[in-house]
Amino acid sequence: MCGMRRSLPLTPPRPCRPSQASGLVVAALCLTLATAVGALVSAYTPAQSLGAVYLPGLLLVASVWGLTPGLLMAAASTVVFGFFLISPGGSMRFTRWADLAILGVFMALALLASALAQVSRLLWVAVEAREEANLSAELARLLLRAPEPGTALPSTARRLAQALKIPGATIEPGVILSDDRHVAFPLHGDDAPATLRVPTGLPRPVMQRLRDRVVPSLEVLLDAARERERVACALRDSRDELARVADEQAALRRLATLVAHAAPPAEVFEAVAREMGLLLGAMHTIVVRYEPAATAVTVGKWNNRTDLDATMPVGSRWTLERGTVSELVSRTGAPGRVSAYLGAGPLMATLRARGVVSSVGCPIVVGRSLWGVAVISSSTAEQPPPDTEARMLEFTELAAAAIANAQGGADLRASRARVVAAADETRRRIERDLHDGIQQRLVSLGLELRGAASTVPPELERLRHQFADTAESLDEAVADLQEISRGLHPAILSKGGLRPALAVLARRSAIPVEIDVSGCARLAQRFEVTVYYIVSEALTNATKHAHASVVHVCLTAADGVVRLSVRDDGIGGADPAHGSGLIGLTDRVEALGGRLSVTSPAEKGTSLLVELPIAG
Repeated sequence: MCGMRRSLPLTPPRPCRPSQASGLVVAALCLTLATAVGALVSAYTPAQSLGAVYLPGLLLVASVWGLTPGLLMAAASTVVFGFFLISPGGSMRFTRWADLAILGVFMALALLASALAQVSRLLWVAVEAREEANLSAELARLLLRAPEPGTALPSTARRLAQALKIPGATIEPGVILSDDRHVAFPLHGDDAPATLRVPTGLPRPVMQRLRDRVVPSLEVLLDAARERERVACALRDSRDELARVADEQAALRRLATLVAHAAPPAEVFEAVAREMGLLLGAMHTIVVRYEPAATAVTVGKWNNRTDLDATMPVGSRWTLERGTVSELVSRTGAPGRVSAYLGAGPLMATLRARGVVSSVGCPIVVGRSLWGVAVISSSTAEQPPPDTEARMLEFTELAAAAIANAQGGADLRASRARVVAAADETRRRIERDLHDGIQQRLVSLGLELRGAASTVPPELERLRHQFADTAESLDEAVADLQEISRGLHPAILSKGGLRPALAVLARRSAIPVEIDVSGCARLAQRFEVTVYYIVSEALTNATKHAHASVVHVCLTAADGVVRLSVRDDGIGGADPAHGSGLIGLTDRVEALGGRLSVTSPAEKGTSLLVELPIAG
């Protein structure tokens, strides 16, 4: 409520526990007294029954000082009991079941006593808080429901005296000093002050409660009561404005939620048209996108009646005409309005035929460019309010944000796809250059060395062996180069597709691999390359890190989606955020509009799931 600068102090203080030092003293006294009593009755009572003499002190310490002192008291009681009351003296051994049972019973009783004491404290605090809240609520009802605060002061004082159980109390306007019979508590307020008077000689807790909680509550309530009429008048005067603002904020929140959830632009445009039309009380609303050659197209619309379609249908395209609000906003880049469509152009004739009388338009600016316009129209001669353009601006800003998000996401996906495609093309070019250039030259050089070795005279046997060793080294270099070339871009993938390429990966794997490729024909190269590298990386990780005994690879293509699953039975615990290989694969998958997820619980293996949309 307006004017309430302080909150009502409803919660009573928690009861404080005695100091730990006093707890130690009480515990020592209880142990001493219990031991003395046990020694006196030990001649008449079985030794195992003497432990009961320690229970009162144990329950007292656990209840008053809490669980930790109670457990310490339980342990101390067990030790003292064993050393002084069980014969022979000092025979207590915590390795025996009987002695452990005594310790367990004592600790269980300490835990139970501490828990019950804590529950009772919490219940006491809850009861006190509820009583205080009920009192404040009753005082608030008495003061705030009265036509004038002064008329409710006597009844408020009587209810306060009844709740505090005191002989009487009065609340009087103005400042009144204490005297021999009454104690005065000034109630300082924003307007006229008042004074709470109670009889002298009240108990100290009651006086403390009055000073700390009742007086501040009464000050707040009196201020609220005095302002009630002013607030009520202000609320009545601004009720329509507040309702309008609330509706506007609710509409903007709904639109902002759509934008934040990256809803399709078409859905956002329809929502913008609907929310603007409902909020501004328009007959018809459209969202228009400007196109080259002075044309425009409708991308969203709304009508306040289902049987009336006065707006341009979604997808309709027209030429901008001077005198229409869409042309005015396009020309000026600023909000504008048209009071009547009187021209002879085809667009104006169409608008008149559809019953449109006047319109208000607000530009939609994306970045620094004019993207389109939002238009509300009326079918009556009544003109929209002067603040219509300003109220439309927030809606057009959200539409611009949705457009920018959609364009940014599309640009990002296209950029990532171009990067992936460029990287694949670079690998193919390097593989081709290695195969057609360096590899061929090395093979030719090896043949020349073998030819030269065959012409060496028999007496130069050592030279012939050197030629042969060099030729073998060249063969090994060619083999290594071929391996590198296949790693850059496997030729079998381009020639035979995923089925033989995955089979080659399985043969090269150091651990068994089970492959299931069902219903998956040849795919576009970018999808095959992506699947190949995902399986290759997954097999490498399973071999190097997972310590798996088998890997299952399943590849299917159905309903326009390629689904790849790679599962192993390794140690699990893989974290995609700590692996550059998985991060690179995630980028490649998302560049194709797909999704990659990794599930790797500890000791339960790792599962890698990929979905790639290939429809269209």
